[in-house]
Amino acid sequence: MERASSGFHPHRHHRITFCLVAMFLIALPIGQCQIEKMYTDVSDIMMLVDETRLFNLVQVGEYNTTLSISAKIQHPDIVQYVPPVLVIVGTDNPNASAVIAHDICAYGKSPGHSEVTFNVTPSGIVDLDSVFMRVTVMHSQAIYVISVIMGWIYFVAWSVSFYPQIYINFRRKSVVGLNFDFLALNIMGFTMYSLFNCGLYFSKAIQDEYFFRHPRSLNPVQLNDVFFSIHAAFATLITIFQCFIYERENQRVSTAGRTLLGGFCLVVVVTASLAGAARVAWLDFLYYCSYIKLCITLIKYLPQAYMNYKRKSTIGWSIGNIFLDFVGGTLSILQMLLNAYNYNDWVSLQGDLTKVGLGLFSLIFDIFFMLQHYVFYRHSRYDAIPGTTHSSEASEDEDHTIFEPVPGPETPYQGEPT
Repeated sequence: MERASSGFHPHRHHRITFCLVAMFLIALPIGQCQIEKMYTDVSDIMMLVDETRLFNLVQVGEYNTTLSISAKIQHPDIVQYVPPVLVIVGTDNPNASAVIAHDICAYGKSPGHSEVTFNVTPSGIVDLDSVFMRVTVMHSQAIYVISVIMGWIYFVAWSVSFYPQIYINFRRKSVVGLNFDFLALNIMGFTMYSLFNCGLYFSKAIQDEYFFRHPRSLNPVQLNDVFFSIHAAFATLITIFQCFIYERENQRVSTAGRTLLGGFCLVVVVTASLAGAARVAWLDFLYYCSYIKLCITLIKYLPQAYMNYKRKSTIGWSIGNIFLDFVGGTLSILQMLLNAYNYNDWVSLQGDLTKVGLGLFSLIFDIFFMLQHYVFYRHSRYDAIPGTTHSSEASEDEDHTIFEPVPGPETPYQGEPT
């Protein structure tokens, strides 16, 4: 009786508690529905120094609280936003479906790259963590256009560079003089490069892993990268096929070359197994593939250069692909230098010394091959080999007869490094 008179009912108390919890759970998504309801209509801006660009910060839904949104600029000396702080006045009767665009002006102060994020006060009403912009300010639009043209020229030059060798092999019906170690390393390198590019370009899971590690970066692989790597592997396979159907004498992949390729394959198998067992991410597997490609780029020309030295001749090795590779490499480095000047981004150029170093290393080999062809062994192109087959075919030097060096004690007629 006393418990009843006090007005305390256990079942009613439990029902009230349950109702409060249910109301909280129901209200939770309602409170979160305001999250991520602002975005910018552009994520990347390119402009000249002293140029202004207008963009919109789009607000979805009104709020009953006044918000202050400020731009957090990574490099304030590169770009300035006007107004620096955007005030969104709250309303007593917010319209959840209203879409309001706020004008913001970006002003380029000096060349460079800068990321821009946004802060909002009071916090907890709108989540702007995923809203960011990349601003690029440059010296000259003309330099930008020249850089783009250079990029396409060296892309075409590198893509076409495989075909002079294929054509020479076809005309001569022979691959004597073309080093098989070079071909083996080339197909391995471009296979690894294709895996890296295709994985990052086509796999959503690998892309998610990449953006998780680099949340404000762009995908480093573009469609032209995918095309180039697959096309390069295909052209190399054509050249390898020619090695089976045309005259090749006693040429084969050397023991050192097979050992090196075996080591690379072992790395691929081990890292792929670890990725399949979820011990490492597939993105890391692709990184290992790219490291193999870099190593091969450093060493792949050595067997051919050594073979030319031993034979004292460059016959069978197309100088056309060297010219095209030299053009592509030169334009690639020039493009990096132009971009560094145009964006005042010499620091990133210094930070990408690997790419610059590989480019210069390839150019050094190209120059060395030109010296071998036109200086060191130029006379060997006019010494005919007795009994050479297909001697009536035109050579790559526009002669009407194929000439090759006479084999002797110091010029062994063989196809692999000794």
